[in-house]
Amino acid sequence: MGRGNQTNKSPDAQPGLNHRCVCCGMPEIMLGPRVRKSPFFEATVAAGVSAFTIYNHMYMPTSYGDPAEEYRRLTERVALWDVASQRQIEIVGPDAASLTQYLSARNLAGLKGGRARYAPICDHDGCLINDPVVLRLADDRFWLSIADSDLGLWAKAVAAERGADVRVFEPDASPLAIQGPLAEDLAIDLFGADVVGPLGFFHHVGVELDGIRLVLCRSGWSKQNGFELFLTDRSRGVELWDRVMAAGTRFGIGPGTPNASERIESGLLSFGSDNDPLTDPFEAGLGTWVNLDGEYDFIGKAALLARVESGIERALVNVSFIDDSGPVGPLPLEHPRAVLLEGQEVGELRNAVWSPRLGQVIGIGLVKRSAGTPGTRLTVDVNGVVCSVVVAPEPFGAPRRP
Repeated sequence: MGRGNQTNKSPDAQPGLNHRCVCCGMPEIMLGPRVRKSPFFEATVAAGVSAFTIYNHMYMPTSYGDPAEEYRRLTERVALWDVASQRQIEIVGPDAASLTQYLSARNLAGLKGGRARYAPICDHDGCLINDPVVLRLADDRFWLSIADSDLGLWAKAVAAERGADVRVFEPDASPLAIQGPLAEDLAIDLFGADVVGPLGFFHHVGVELDGIRLVLCRSGWSKQNGFELFLTDRSRGVELWDRVMAAGTRFGIGPGTPNASERIESGLLSFGSDNDPLTDPFEAGLGTWVNLDGEYDFIGKAALLARVESGIERALVNVSFIDDSGPVGPLPLEHPRAVLLEGQEVGELRNAVWSPRLGQVIGIGLVKRSAGTPGTRLTVDVNGVVCSVVVAPEPFGAPRRP
């Protein structure tokens, strides 16, 4: 894939050839078998996927060629997402609960089987290294549903250093998401009202669909309501995709991807994209999900206590582009851009995108706290145009509190 994730070759293109991206002429990046395909890969190709990114060493669809329709599908009907690259790290064994708690900055003591929690994970310096959803499948069995990073290696190393009596591995579990206001109606058609009705937010249950074994969780990376179907037999990926697509026809279903516009409108963090490697959970706006006052220990706790004592220096902020600031060119951004306050650099614009709901360009900035007060006017150079942005209230949509 070349610049902009659009190329003139399939992901199976052979290396060593002089290919260039059809949209911009840049040299094409050739990818080999080290990048894995999801169980739904062939189905996404048949559905017309037009762009991929690499996420957790896997191809993840990012567009089906019509962003406006994909946004409408997500916010008005129901969209089907291949999010198998949202990998699971399984921790199972007698010490699974204590190890998972030691990894997590959030108190997991009350997490029951069949429930899940958003749980930031830090390194020893208090820097955020992942923000998984932790699912408890049994007293001694957990899944960490991870963002883009090699968290499994981290968990294995910590387990070994502590001598924990656990197995840490990547199970055969690949989520397929249905997201949108009609997702619940579709889920009821697929699994029955007696299964879906009692399923609260971040609750999950084992189910079968035409003999396909799944873990069904009310969750997903949008605020449009939805579910994730964790397939536990990758050989049946295309079959599952087709079954869900057929059932969703009467609800106006179509393919989609995690949506940049909707998630910024809704105030959802994109780990590794909104933050940099030195960002702590408080800077990332995740302080609600960090428990520093508990008696238990976790990796990074001492460092986070010291950071809070000395004062958190930065913050993620929402920004709105001011109408008179000129065009901003292609979005989203290909890399962070320096943000200035009265000519002095105060941080970075990490992401920017057109908001259909607000009718303007909006973005995420990582800035010094002195520049993060709502109403503060900042400047940023985007594609050679100096643009004015204003810090908006956090977030554009009400935050979700799982």
